[in-house]
Amino acid sequence: MSTKSYIVGFPRIGEQRELKKSLESFWAGNCSFDTVEEVASELKSRHWNYQKEAGINFISSNDFSLYDTMLDTAVMLNAIPKRFQALKDETLYFAMARGNKESVAMEMTKWFNTNYHYIVPELSLEDEYRLNAAKIINEYNEAKAQGIKTKINLIGPLTFLGLSKRVDRGDTYELHAKILPIYEALLQEIATLDDRVTLQIDEPIFVKDNEPKVLSLIKPTYDRLAAVSENIDIIVTTYFEHSNEATKVLVNTPVWGIGLDFLHGAKNSESLELIANSGKQLIAGVVDGRNIWKNDIQTTLGLLENIAKVVSKENIIISSSCSLLHTPFTLKYEEKMDAEIKNWLSYAVEKLDEVSLISKLFFKGEESLDESEKSALEENKKANESRRTSTRIHDQSVQKRVDDFKRLSREGAYEERIKLQKEILGYKELATTTIGSFPQTPELRKARREFKNGLISKEEYEAQMKAYIDECVAFQEECDLEILVHGEPERNDMVEYFGEQLKGYGFSQNGWVQSYGSRCVKPPFIYGDISRPEAMTVGWTTYAQSKTEKPMKGMLTGPVTILNWSFVRDDKPRDEVSKQIAVALSDEIDDLQNAGIRIIQVDEAAFKEGYPLREENIKSYEEWAVRDFKICVSSARKETQIHTHMCYSEFNDIIKTIEAMDADVISIETARSGNELLKIFKEVGYKQEVGPGVYDIHSPRVPSVEEIVTQIKLLLEVLPKEQLWINPDCGLKTRKWEEVKPSLKNMVEAVKIVRNELAD
Repeated sequence: MSTKSYIVGFPRIGEQRELKKSLESFWAGNCSFDTVEEVASELKSRHWNYQKEAGINFISSNDFSLYDTMLDTAVMLNAIPKRFQALKDETLYFAMARGNKESVAMEMTKWFNTNYHYIVPELSLEDEYRLNAAKIINEYNEAKAQGIKTKINLIGPLTFLGLSKRVDRGDTYELHAKILPIYEALLQEIATLDDRVTLQIDEPIFVKDNEPKVLSLIKPTYDRLAAVSENIDIIVTTYFEHSNEATKVLVNTPVWGIGLDFLHGAKNSESLELIANSGKQLIAGVVDGRNIWKNDIQTTLGLLENIAKVVSKENIIISSSCSLLHTPFTLKYEEKMDAEIKNWLSYAVEKLDEVSLISKLFFKGEESLDESEKSALEENKKANESRRTSTRIHDQSVQKRVDDFKRLSREGAYEERIKLQKEILGYKELATTTIGSFPQTPELRKARREFKNGLISKEEYEAQMKAYIDECVAFQEECDLEILVHGEPERNDMVEYFGEQLKGYGFSQNGWVQSYGSRCVKPPFIYGDISRPEAMTVGWTTYAQSKTEKPMKGMLTGPVTILNWSFVRDDKPRDEVSKQIAVALSDEIDDLQNAGIRIIQVDEAAFKEGYPLREENIKSYEEWAVRDFKICVSSARKETQIHTHMCYSEFNDIIKTIEAMDADVISIETARSGNELLKIFKEVGYKQEVGPGVYDIHSPRVPSVEEIVTQIKLLLEVLPKEQLWINPDCGLKTRKWEEVKPSLKNMVEAVKIVRNELAD
């Protein structure tokens, strides 16, 4: 029996972030778009060859994107918002993603429960959809010219509709009849590319709790798509959870195969008999595409043998659980990582070898392995045994302290706390602040890099950081912001910075993962029990406070976000790991307030993205996530004001959970969504103070004073001035000073205008 190995998708940013660098150079006007396309072509070729050399049978095309595949799909369908329709080519494409001087960008939100952001398509009944298949066709032919026959990856029509929004307020699924013929036309073009073409249609929307009307669209959709051409093998792929309801339908359509995630969707095993009876190919996702731990090959083979008790081996293909987009590129550049810990890890390139080796073992047995493969298998066994038994992972003192920790909430009711805080802090209605970070300049990055590499002394490094803090404080004083921040020059990333200072955390040199567009993050990883050896932020924050009479916010990342934006150990339940982080952070809050810091912001930007995709699992998550936020801030005294910040989220279904977190002030991202996200706070009678973002920091455009005045007035239609704070919608780390300074000056000026009008 031949081996069958499959990768759902591959990272596209490049092993040294080549795509990021070329895009940002192009946006800055330092290179032509031709240069970007040259870099993209080189990366695609390299990525295909990595997979080919690893022995992967099913290699993807059209998983590559210059920004985002949902955006690519919108362009493919000509789902172009009216405000961009006069633009063409790359100008159109990047304006939709990033905005321009005339128009705000399209909304961006999280891809299911991951830290990847996608561009949300805007649809309406007026849209005139038509096919633009150039990217898909060109990429397939590009690979074919290099002797690589790919499967074509495509966002499915039901997922595209389910993740889009109607600007004319209707149901996106009402547009199914308009969208589906475009997909049929696309398949007609794909059918001409080769004598036989494999088409992977991603339908991750199927893993959610879908209404019957959505499930009812599955069969007619895939009956029609499968009928387009007999030479297209359609594989419908899901990931991140089980999709049993959809699988029941798909087995009764003419699709060739069904891709299921058996790691994050263990209940998919309930559909095995249906798939076996249908005779379809099962693409079995058994190598984790979302985490960085080395696969335990013996355990995986056991899982596959159980699957094979129901589904014939002839009908099984070994796969990653989802796209490897969510993992770093390769361990090759991790030259400084501790050797023992590095041996426990596997990035995207290494996972290719795991999929290939598992496939060979499963289909041909250990006797078929060559010497290098036998060695790799033995090393895998040793690495997993080392990780199970290492004393670096288990810390009895941490476990005891967390088990014995009894302080589960802070003192005082909100009404008592906020009255005391306003008396002490003395801030005005419509108080102005920022979310925390200021631009990370090349000089800052250079100083951090040189200090880390031992090229400058600690004294020189700290002097440079303090000089930047001085500039940040001076600017905020100059433009008359009321609650200040130190700008976070010392922080490479809002999670990695803390990970580097917590025991039980590891970090990488090159573990970059795409967050959105050219934005990459380098998540730390949790390999052991978590504790805080010493204060992490107190020195920098108190230095900044010494430079101003105005309140200076202490800035922390919350336990749930630290968890969700890290690669988490898979040998302990996530809620236990989160509680360890919360206890450690409670010590930091106590140290900050004891040092005179009166406002502390605990960012929970990833709180919503951590939500389970299935309703049945939500209550448990909410219980421990709220518990751990409250443990984290439990050391705060009544007079210490606790802020939190949440990124793009739909709050309607979690507003009661946000209330239960009991923060004094919450800032939220609303700039790309108007006031829709804010209305729920009024509807439920939310009593705490709220800072809705008044302008979008993900776009380089500078909002005018008039725009912000209008936005503030819209906010005042929803919430009273006594409850509102005014701030940008997120941190300013990724922006340039020439954008930040006028934007914040305009924001403060807008607040003064509105205050004067309210006083008249």
